[in-house]
Order: sequence, then structure tokens, then C-alpha cells
Amino acid sequence: MSLLSKIWASDRKRIYIVAGVLLVILLILWQALTFWKVLDIQKQARDKNEALDQKISDIEIILLAAQESNTTLAEALAAAKEKTDSLSKEFKKVSGDVDDLEKITLTDPELLQKYSKVYFLNEHYVPSDLETIPGKYTTHPNKEYQIMSEVWPYLEDLLEDAKDDDVDLKIASAYRSFGEQASLKGAYSVTYGAGTANQFSADQGYSEHQLGTTVDFTNSIIGDTFTGFEKSSEYKWLQDNAHNYGFALSYPENNSYYQFEPWHWRFVGERLAKNLHKRGQYFYDLSQREIDEYILYLFD
Repeated sequence: MSLLSKIWASDRKRIYIVAGVLLVILLILWQALTFWKVLDIQKQARDKNEALDQKISDIEIILLAAQESNTTLAEALAAAKEKTDSLSKEFKKVSGDVDDLEKITLTDPELLQKYSKVYFLNEHYVPSDLETIPGKYTTHPNKEYQIMSEVWPYLEDLLEDAKDDDVDLKIASAYRSFGEQASLKGAYSVTYGAGTANQFSADQGYSEHQLGTTVDFTNSIIGDTFTGFEKSSEYKWLQDNAHNYGFALSYPENNSYYQFEPWHWRFVGERLAKNLHKRGQYFYDLSQREIDEYILYLFD
């Protein structure tokens, strides 16, 4: 055997020895890793068991407490539901109160004030939004008559239902500004004298017409004179039905403000108008405090 062959044989033997040692080391490391994994799994299992034992213990405590207080689980749930329902009702009530307050805040308080020789409406007051009444409902189709836009749907229903009942209702007057009322009153004073004019015409600032919620009704025959309107079928129909649309007669017979005006009707809201009709009362029969309670329901 040559020297080179001897050296190779010697090195190969050492390689085999080193490889064997490395293999043994790897086996030991693998076994150690496996051992630690087993230990970790066992620990997780113990933790889960302990947690389960704790839950069982908690349930036992709850059941024991229920037994001691003689309360069933169903009763406990019922009590909880009752408390929840109570809180829900309280929340709805508070929410409703907030909504009502917002409605009152957004509703013009002037609309239910007592004006006739009582409360003054200044010259700058104009309704928030006015709508022109179609000519087919008025005594003069080419003349502009206006009403507050929120009142118009009620007035339109009234006029249409009257038409369905073969009642010939027409609008002879609606919104009048402070200046228009001043001119009208001045003209009446010149024609009839101030004393007589004060019996049937309001001074500027005291007219319900300035609110944009008041109209004067007539029919095609009587027209703007209003003569005999109290004997007409149209007036009878208004007496029987106007409250259903939120309108009330302002100046009935023997009132303390003006002469009897069967044609002059003011929108006060369905709730107030119906209550007045039911009690046989009129708007000015109530105190302002009583009337103010209806501002919330004016356009309901």
C-alpha cells in the first residue's frame, strides 16, 4: 500500500468518526426538542383544565346564590328585561320631550296670539312663507290672494270637500300686510266714520289677516259685500265642518270685539278648533295661557 493510500484510509476513518459524533448530537437535540414540546402541550392542557374548573366553580356559585335567594334563572332574566324596558321607555319619553321642544321652538308663537284690540303685531311682521291661492277658489281670479304655506293644505282640503258637498265657497280676503290694513281702515273711516269703522275693522297691527292664517269666506252670489252670508248654506256648512280643517270663527254674535262676522275664519289647528267646537266655545273665550298649550299641535 502506497503512502498516499495510507493517508486517505486514515482520513476517511476520521471522517466517519466525526460524522457519527455529529449524528449522535443531532439525535440528542431532536429528542430534547420533542421533550420540550411535550412539556408545553402538557402545560397548555393544565391551563385549559384550570380555566374550565374556574368556570364550573363560577356557575356553581351563581346557582347557589340563586337558590339562596329563591330566584329562578327565568325570574332573574324577567327582572332584567323589565329594567331594560323601563329604561327604553324613559329614553323614548326624553327623546319625545326633546322633539316637542324643537317643534315649539320652530313654530311661530305669534300664530296663536289674541290680536283683536288685545295684542299688537308690529309693522315688520310677515309670515315665514306665503302661497298664492289658485284663482278658481277666489272671488276675483285675477287678483292675488295669499295664505301661509303651512295653512294652505288645510284650506285646500276644506274648499275641495265643500265643493264635493255642492257648497259654493269662495275666498274674498286672505293675507293683508300692516300697510294694506292701514289703508283699508283709513278708507272705512272716511266712508263710515271712525266710530262705525272701529266696529267692524281692526286697526293695523291688530288684524288677524296679517298673520296669513285668516280668510274671509263668501259665495259667488254674495261676493265681497258679505250681505246675508250668515243665512247662506255656505255659512251653515262652515259651522258644521270648518273645525275639522283647523278653522275657527273669530267673531261670533255678541262678541266683545267687533260686529258679528260669519265670514271671518282663522286657522288655529285641528286640535284647538275641534275642542272649541265640542265645547261650544270660541277662540277669544279662552285665556292666552290656555291657547298657548295648543302651539305644539298647530300643524299636526
